[in-house]
Amino acid sequence: MPAVIRPYTPHYVHPPPTTEALDYADLEVIDLSLAKTPEDRKALANQVRNAMRTSGFFYCINHGYTPEQTDRIFDIADVPFARVAPGEKQQYAGKMKEVGSYQGYKPRSYWHIDAGVQDQNEHYNVNRDVTKKPHPEPLRPFLPEIEAFARYNHENVLHPILRLLALGLELPEETFVNIHGYENVGETYVRFMKYYPRSEDEESKTNNVWLKGHTDFGSVTILWSQPVSALQILSPDGAWRWVKHIDNALVINAGDCLEFLSGGFYKATIHRVVQPPEDQRGYTRLGVFYFCIPDDEVKLVPFSESPVLQNQGIIRRFPDEAAPLVEAWRKARTRAYGQSELKKTDQRTEEEIINGVVVKHYN
Repeated sequence: MPAVIRPYTPHYVHPPPTTEALDYADLEVIDLSLAKTPEDRKALANQVRNAMRTSGFFYCINHGYTPEQTDRIFDIADVPFARVAPGEKQQYAGKMKEVGSYQGYKPRSYWHIDAGVQDQNEHYNVNRDVTKKPHPEPLRPFLPEIEAFARYNHENVLHPILRLLALGLELPEETFVNIHGYENVGETYVRFMKYYPRSEDEESKTNNVWLKGHTDFGSVTILWSQPVSALQILSPDGAWRWVKHIDNALVINAGDCLEFLSGGFYKATIHRVVQPPEDQRGYTRLGVFYFCIPDDEVKLVPFSESPVLQNQGIIRRFPDEAAPLVEAWRKARTRAYGQSELKKTDQRTEEEIINGVVVKHYN
């Protein structure tokens, strides 16, 4: 067979990992290669359940993607930022406020962080169906690879994790898989994100917080680990702890939709982004994500038939009859994020109301 010729893009070189002694979160490491048989999955489901019930984050290793493939997707991830001119970026800006969708560019300085300071990150979002929207010319040669990457995340990472989460609730394995169809109508997407260093004045006004503590609005977030330390999670003891980089690992966390569907058993995890440690300041931070959201037509009510929920009780964020469809929830969260007037409830917390649900932000 002739060799496949891939379109050229410069190799993206990550900064070196920090050498500072940071207070890292102690997260479970889930070996996805062990999820082959029903018996193996049952054992692994207990590990995932414990992780989601404590820290709400865990690592995935042995997910089947090679380090070389991971390097390639980071090379592609930099294309929308390094190879697309500012004027062309504006042509492909997302319609966050108009239609509640991140598809396309989220420009820098769109979100308000604090004290009049705007964000310094931009991202480019691609629906798993890459034909849904047009794309900047420099990115078009890479669309087949992006689509293959999306499908791999969906079928080889997301679905195995969803099976483990269902088993943790003693539900049939395919319960969550059935409402996360790759071909179904929904907004699950690949995100390429780039953070840029900020001024000393901006750091001072925001206490070095780049993105306030928040929960993701989907079901599961898949983050491809990279070496610039900036992600922190709110630990059960109330302390913010850093997430350590592991080469070619994935960082997994739960979002609002999974919390709603699991009746509060799996909690959406609060996390934030802060200024990197001193030996990594001055670098940009390139990220690759797969944001997973249930199918648009799914109603966000708990799977009350779960024996675990029947035993432990169900925490509802809204009455079942008032529960929104996924489409309404995701659009409302997208329109509001970084744009709403937040109500300060104490020195640490601010709130907004979306679809009748209190959404908290942690400063």
